[in-house]
Amino acid sequence: MRLRSDIFVAALTRRVFSQGGFAAVEQRGADQAGAIFVRLRFRDGREDLYGPAPQMMIEEDGERRFEKRLSLAERDEVDAAIARERRFDSDLWLVEIETDALGDLLTVIDGT
Repeated sequence: MRLRSDIFVAALTRRVFSQGGFAAVEQRGADQAGAIFVRLRFRDGREDLYGPAPQMMIEEDGERRFEKRLSLAERDEVDAAIARERRFDSDLWLVEIETDALGDLLTVIDGT
């Protein structure tokens, strides 16, 4: 069974703060199963964008897995990608993280 989206996001933001970073919920989605997107901001102004991994790459253990959608992109490019996702899924979660390294905050799969 997979953890509810609201609980996952709350735990993620707490972990970021406990590691000395900053996290904020930019958009609150559906509590039970809203898709979660994470924008990782760097000091130079560029960002990475992570979104839910494709269903075929999800294991039966219920752990949320993410794939990197954009890497070291400009803010406008990330905003445009998120806008496209919102047109498709208006109840998604968007979490902003500012930290030096993603580390083990998310389970990221290799989509190649």
